[in-house]
Amino acid sequence: MTVSSETTPGQVAPGQPTPEQTASRGLSAGLTLLFAITCGAVVANIYYVQPLLADIAATFQVGMGTAGMLVTVTQVGYALGLLLVVPLGDTHNRKRLILTLLALCIVLLLAAAASPGFLIFAAASLGVGVLSCAAQVAVPFAASLAPDHSRGRTVGTVMSGLILGILLARTIAGAIAHYAGWRAVYIAAAVVMTVLGALLARALPADPVRPSIPYGRLMASVLHLARTDAVLRWRSLMGALGFAGFSVLWTGLTFVLSDAPYHFDQATIGLFGLAGLAGALAASRAGRLADRGHAHAATGLFAAACLAAWGLMALTHWSLIALTAGILLLDIGVQGLQITNQSVIYAGNHGARGRVTTVYLTTYFVGGACGSAVASLAWDLGGWVAVSATGGAVALALLGSWLLAHARREEV
Repeated sequence: MTVSSETTPGQVAPGQPTPEQTASRGLSAGLTLLFAITCGAVVANIYYVQPLLADIAATFQVGMGTAGMLVTVTQVGYALGLLLVVPLGDTHNRKRLILTLLALCIVLLLAAAASPGFLIFAAASLGVGVLSCAAQVAVPFAASLAPDHSRGRTVGTVMSGLILGILLARTIAGAIAHYAGWRAVYIAAAVVMTVLGALLARALPADPVRPSIPYGRLMASVLHLARTDAVLRWRSLMGALGFAGFSVLWTGLTFVLSDAPYHFDQATIGLFGLAGLAGALAASRAGRLADRGHAHAATGLFAAACLAAWGLMALTHWSLIALTAGILLLDIGVQGLQITNQSVIYAGNHGARGRVTTVYLTTYFVGGACGSAVASLAWDLGGWVAVSATGGAVALALLGSWLLAHARREEV
């Protein structure tokens, strides 16, 4: 990893012990599992609204287009949390920060459940999105507590929990709403956050004291990291391309499955997300490859898997089996790449993992937003053939980025 001669505020000078090295290193399997469950449950808060839009629109007597903006509002909140809150994990007590974010999230989840009008619900959704960044405070915290020889495995386990939370949120919300109404979804989420908060308050170790940095200087150091850390830039680029391809798939998938020859309803289309569960479980081993020094080779393998997946899915109109296999392979590629990326970027920057997370995930979500936009345009221009070509082009750019880094002998 390329190291700047200038020490980023909050980083530890060469030869000096990191705060984590002064902390207890005994990250147990139980605590790792608790981190994984926490990340999955917290990030699920962002996605509960998606299957509830029709019911929410009916309750507040607004159009589906207006209700659909709730998805964007919640994700904008999450992006703001990544940008403005996650860096605080480098200078504040992370245990206290996570518990504070969860406590505020409980309040806003209950406010969403009790909302008398659409605007109040939208405001609560924005706040829930911001506070759900607690998941991305927890990931670098877990990475910091893990011993060097198993950090990748720890990140893989925690990230698998987060991915499962994303994949299962829509199914869980739909099931609860079917039996108890959409407001019960947010009450149940608040209960889950309360239980997790109580468990984390007892289980999380004390966080080492770190240097205090004024907020303005802290945010300036985020830009400094992006400028000076070549590994972070490469990994952010590859993460953005991976998530762009993922977004191309899941944006275009609804179009193709609801069109001829399938004509599936929304419930059936939602079942295709279950293929992602297998992908998440398979990709969780990516962290072990990083621990063994194979992160660079694993990145090329996962990039190649993404490209091969789009080759399979180009046959969608003729084979549902090819589509399902392609979804599974793309999930393995994208999620394996994500875990490998975060394992690598957390291996350095001991005092700046929160800011590293901000740089990486902000770039990551920009890639996803671009992928969704391009997929919609591609469908309008040429249907699934154009969507498949777009996804394949993104995967080719991903593999090309890895090959370029390999040719230049960059340490990525």
